[in-house]
Formats: sequence, structure tokens, C-alpha cells
Amino acid sequence: MRLKKYELNPILKPNMYNIWESKYVFNPAVYYDGDIFHMLYRAQGPDMVSRFGYAVSKNGINFNRMTDTVFEPEKLDEVYGVEDPRITLINEKLFITYSAFSPASISVGIASTKNFISWERQGIILKNFEKDAVLLPEKINGKYVLFYSIKPDMYMAFSRDMINWEEPIKVLSPRKNKWDNMTVGISGTPIKTELGWLVMYNASESGIRLKYRQGMLLLDLNDPSKVLKRSKEPVLEPEKPWEIAGGVPHVTFSCSMVDVHDDYYVYYGGADSAIGLATISKKELNQYFLTNRRKK
Repeated sequence: MRLKKYELNPILKPNMYNIWESKYVFNPAVYYDGDIFHMLYRAQGPDMVSRFGYAVSKNGINFNRMTDTVFEPEKLDEVYGVEDPRITLINEKLFITYSAFSPASISVGIASTKNFISWERQGIILKNFEKDAVLLPEKINGKYVLFYSIKPDMYMAFSRDMINWEEPIKVLSPRKNKWDNMTVGISGTPIKTELGWLVMYNASESGIRLKYRQGMLLLDLNDPSKVLKRSKEPVLEPEKPWEIAGGVPHVTFSCSMVDVHDDYYVYYGGADSAIGLATISKKELNQYFLTNRRKK
């Protein structure tokens, strides 16, 4: 099973006329409201501080972006940048989880918005070098669920208030002698299906060159810590020149998988330099998971 890359990738490149996004744009979160695709993307200029830009599209391919940033570092915890956003809709409110980078730590922050312009910041919720965080779109047993990474593994935790989080539960670990043998972490917001929670994950492989690729998971609807299915091979990986050479070579990295009619749209950063789109039909993905739902 492989995702199909859009033929005219990348769909978003750095903009030399805006200094804050003149060097790299990558790792976007995308929310589709049924009419408009809303993209919150990470960008860097000469200072290499990460900020978020905002772009919109009617077809999910051709995006129009704002001139100014919409989300920037504000606290000492994020002085080196805000990175790799994820978007989750909960009770008609959009929550953004992101990694906050400072000289002292990597932390997880949460903010919320209704329009991607004005923000309510809840602040830093995890600060012991956790990252790659995303909220589940539904509560489990009356509690919020947060997925995040503590190298090299992927965890989840519960909370009643989205501030105080219980002890983490390990969900996924690297596999020895495979393409995901170094680190694993969740990609975009899990999507609820009849078969379970559909999750894409980012994984790195050690070797002559460090590579980042993507795999698929199916998690139990009632107990998301339970893995029902894990793809044996990567479904997305760096192959094109723009994915192989760039700010960080040999990288595809995704922060969003979007439910769009009969397909899933996956938005990803290539070589930490530009943004691409890949798709897969729901029919193909369902057939893949139905062949064997036992844990791999």
C-alpha cells in the first residue's frame, strides 16, 4: 500500500518576498471544513526561527496565503520557534497543538482559535522534551486524550481539563531491523472509522543516512493504546529530488491527514523545505486493514 503523490508537487514553496518564510516552508496542519481547506504551516527565514503561516484553498491543492504570520513565539519556552502544528476539532472549537523550542527544552503547547487569526493560548502543558503532540477528536471515558512522543516512542495520556495529564501509556515503539527502527511519532489527527482510529505515524531509520518516512496504524476505538494493525512497509517516503535535498535531506514528515469525500489527503514537508500532497482512497485503505486486523 502506497500513497499517490500529486504530480505537480510541491504545492507550497518558500516565498522570497516575505522574509519570515523566505527560506523554508514545511510540516503543515490542514483542517477541511467541508468547503475550505485551512492550512497552518511552519516557516523559517534567515533567522531560522519557526513561525506559522496561514493559507486557504477550495480544492486542497492551490493555496492562497496571507502575507503576515498568524502565530509566533511569545514566551521564553518557545523563543527558538513554534513547530509542527496539528489541528483537532473538539466541540466546534479548533485546538492547535505544537512543539515549542527553546535553548533549555522542547515542550508541547496548546492554543485554540475560531478563525486562525486570533488565538487563545493555553500555554505549555508538557515540558520534558515531549513533542509531536495531537489531541484525539473525542473524549474517552469522559477524558481528553493526547498523543505525543518521548524519544524514541509514541505515548498517549488522559486529562479532564487539558492542563493536568495523567501518567503516559506507551502506544508504539520502533521495530528492530525495519524501516522504523529509530524513532516513531504520530503524524496528524486520528480519524474515526468503522474499523478503528486511523493514524499515520512518522518514523526515522538509522543508517548511512537518517531517513524519515510514514506508516499507518489502526487503533481500537475504545482503547486507543491498543494497536490493531501496523503497516509493514512505509506508505510515504522521500523519493523526489525536492524531498531528498533541502534543509534536512531525505525527509518526508506529515502533520495532517484529512478526510475528503472518498479519499484521504496527506500533507507533508519534503526535506524540511517545501510542502507536498499525497492521497489514498478510503476503499483501498479499508481493504488493506480488513485483510488482517491483528497487531503487527
